[in-house]
Amino acid sequence: MYYQLANGKIVTLSVDQFLELTDEDVQYLMSIDYGDYITDPFTGSAVENTSKKEYDFSFVSVDDESVNDIVSDDLLFDDIIDLEGPLDN
Repeated sequence: MYYQLANGKIVTLSVDQFLELTDEDVQYLMSIDYGDYITDPFTGSAVENTSKKEYDFSFVSVDDESVNDIVSDDLLFDDIIDLEGPLDN
């Protein structure tokens, strides 16, 4: 994640580093003039990231049962719906 210091410079921190960041750490980073100025507002955004992830959906296990084989229409939701409950007054 990007974190902007009070002097306007940007530093890159992990979430754990950000959660452990103290005021003294921020003062130290500014005192050593650490970080960079970012002029592009889209730096590190998804707009710049054009890589596409590819997923392999061709693999289907032969051992897996089909959902249609497991669920029959007469047993669907019978265990969670009380058909003869207080609403049948």
